[in-house]
Amino acid sequence: MDPQITLFKYIRKLKIPQKSKKETTVQEEIVEKIEQKRAEITVVGLGRVGLLTAVMFAHSGFQVLGVDIKPEILKTVSSGNSPFKEAGIEQLIKKVVNNEKLEVIDDVPLAAKNADIGIICVQTPLTNDKTPNLSYIKKACEDLGQGLSKGKLVVVESTVPPRTTKELVARILEKRSGLKCGRDFWLAHCPERIWIGKAIEEFSQSPRIVGGYNPKSTEVALKLYEKVTHGQILTSDCTSAEVAKVAENTFRDVNIAFANELALICERLNVDVMDVIQLANTHPRVAIHKPGCGVGGPCLAKDPYLLIHSVDKGDFRSKLIETSRKLNDSMPEHTVELVADGLKKAGKDIKTSRIVVLGTAYRGETSDCTNTPSEKIVRALMQTGAEVVVYDPYCDESFGARRAEELTHAVAEADCLVTATDHLAFKTLQLEEIKLLMNKVPVIVDGRRIVDYNEARNLGFIYLGVGSARTQK
Repeated sequence: MDPQITLFKYIRKLKIPQKSKKETTVQEEIVEKIEQKRAEITVVGLGRVGLLTAVMFAHSGFQVLGVDIKPEILKTVSSGNSPFKEAGIEQLIKKVVNNEKLEVIDDVPLAAKNADIGIICVQTPLTNDKTPNLSYIKKACEDLGQGLSKGKLVVVESTVPPRTTKELVARILEKRSGLKCGRDFWLAHCPERIWIGKAIEEFSQSPRIVGGYNPKSTEVALKLYEKVTHGQILTSDCTSAEVAKVAENTFRDVNIAFANELALICERLNVDVMDVIQLANTHPRVAIHKPGCGVGGPCLAKDPYLLIHSVDKGDFRSKLIETSRKLNDSMPEHTVELVADGLKKAGKDIKTSRIVVLGTAYRGETSDCTNTPSEKIVRALMQTGAEVVVYDPYCDESFGARRAEELTHAVAEADCLVTATDHLAFKTLQLEEIKLLMNKVPVIVDGRRIVDYNEARNLGFIYLGVGSARTQK
């Protein structure tokens, strides 16, 4: 389907909203439309979260208009395809596009005029100084505000710093529309909770949080999400919902930082951190995460900074969260140090060695390389003068290194093997066969702790892992 044709088709469907309704009447009207699935939805931003949101609402029976400024995304989606890899998403896109339940456009104000509900799913990246870049969400609100009228609902699914919905989104929408938030229109924050690779299942089954600008906003947004999820829905105010979202990922990041610092301690005590964690986690109230070569993805490396942004000023300064972030960010550098140490033990110079990095995606079984620690590892190894080869069965990114198409091609005549992503294919490496392909005195640096270190050492590898004992007992 051509996006331009979709645009013309959509213009013909435009209707003039009614201008005067009592407060109770407009709330009842939007709820009735939601209950009957007559409410038309505009989703702003067709990235991983936005496209999934648009597809799932369309699949549940709503008429959805997806908006994005990137022509390639509009062209891909309008032809029934997905711009990214995700289990089951392409089949759903084809179905809802063919059924004309999902259409796409690049004009947010136009889309907002005919929509009963606007859902914001734009990115909120960090700037170079680790502060939130809210320009995308500001623009989305300005555009939505132009088409806002009484009785409509706006939902923010984008992950944002606390107070953004109440103090930024509401203010822009009110200024652009001339309406009063919580009285003339409803506003809520419903943070996404998806796991790449299981996004459809998580969207429909995981518990969701609905945090309203005021109680009436919560009531309206709750009715909407009851139609698209089978999971538990928890209600709150919008600021609490914002804090809860970034707190979830910040907890994981801090826990990983503890595991990484524990790993550094265990290296110096000549004990293995994985053995230590397994022992400690037998305690019924202990659940230490797994250490590794770094933290990546679109959330964990960003959300802690969003959490502290609105309060990390004046008389408050983060003592734990920011330190944990910096520790996790240092782990790729530590991994490179382990590579140099391992090659030195093998009697080799890193400058003349051939090093294979297994994995450029930020985690296993995905092609997403957002904030992946592999990038820092690959670039740092290349700066040493080493010959660097990467192999990833899912991700095509190489960060400037040579990319091998097959695992056997990657490891042939290699001096060192670095596990940087925990793909299943790397967890089941046939070490005996790999050793025959590598150069003499081969080195394994296990950045993801997925290799059996006893097997590796017994086969003659020099094995160094994040948090591993430096000598075999």
